[in-house]
Amino acid sequence: MSAGAARFPLVTLAPWRRAVLKVGSSLLTEGGRLSERAARGLAGFVQSARSRGREVVLVSSGAVAAGRAQLAHGTDSGHGLVLRQALAALGQTRMMALWQGLIAAPAAQVLLSHDDLRNRRRYLNARNTLQELLRLGAVPIVNENDTVAVEELKLGDNDNLAAIVAALVDADLLLIASDVAGLFDAHPLHDAQAQPVPEVAAITPAILAMAGAAGSALGTGGMQTKLHAAQKAASSGIATLIFDGADAAVLDQLAADRFRGTRFAAAGSRLAARKYWLRHAPGAAAKVCVDAGAARALAGGASLLPGGIVAVQGEFARGDLVEIAAADGAPLARGLSQYSAAEVRRVLGRHTRDIEGLLGFSYGDSIVRRDDLVLLDESVAA
Repeated sequence: MSAGAARFPLVTLAPWRRAVLKVGSSLLTEGGRLSERAARGLAGFVQSARSRGREVVLVSSGAVAAGRAQLAHGTDSGHGLVLRQALAALGQTRMMALWQGLIAAPAAQVLLSHDDLRNRRRYLNARNTLQELLRLGAVPIVNENDTVAVEELKLGDNDNLAAIVAALVDADLLLIASDVAGLFDAHPLHDAQAQPVPEVAAITPAILAMAGAAGSALGTGGMQTKLHAAQKAASSGIATLIFDGADAAVLDQLAADRFRGTRFAAAGSRLAARKYWLRHAPGAAAKVCVDAGAARALAGGASLLPGGIVAVQGEFARGDLVEIAAADGAPLARGLSQYSAAEVRRVLGRHTRDIEGLLGFSYGDSIVRRDDLVLLDESVAA
């Protein structure tokens, strides 16, 4: 175990079901080229988690560095955005091949841009694709779509992308594998008195002041971006762990739910954060009215199926927030619709098996999934 990691206490983690693991360029490169040295241990952690019935989504850097290494000496000059786009295109296949060679499961490449995550319809499409990949037993490997997304290359980083993906897939944990053991109250290489910070309850200006600049020329982020990512995850009810991803002993302990590094607490539960957003977010002007049976099913924790819908009032698109009301108009719940108003009108009162035949396609059996729904009176919930 590294001396840095040994300075952090060993703590026990709560059980988790799904995690997003972010791996930076500094762990995937050696001498400017892709390396299996640290990746092999991280892949072993993924395998161990999967063997216990858990799911891991990878957010992996390394494409630009891999592309740079393919160019002949002297032909790669400068750091312009267009050059980085070309390098990302060159390196994506190498980066994917690295992971696929180390993980005994299908590896699925998912390239996202901020536009995909700002646009509600594309956000839902990305969410559904990732959920389905996990259901199929694949390991999604996510990266920004660097080859076309100029703004993301200039302003984005994979730490914050990982936090967004963690919320996107309803992860229990955000795991940030770093080339340092965790957060210290000063730079441990420059200050012999620097002390480890094993637990952070909230990210305050004082905590942010502890972070230094980026430590690797190959990456786009440093400890500050990791803190911002942890802050973003916390607001979604997701705890974040920062640890030494090159330390085999740390990874072995992590696979056994034992942790050395810095843990950033979630700001409330993940479910509470999502329910708060659904309950208070603006834009639920349209209404879906349901019969008494559907109302009881919703109160019991079910999703909203087409068979229980009796009327649709107003217009909405797929992914919009809608109000769910009883047949007399009394509000029951709010949720994100998987279908547009026009599509719901065509399938209301019908069985879920009829959806594809009536519409020519299907986004799933539910009009509003339970995970995307909040009851307005939680006292009636089962």
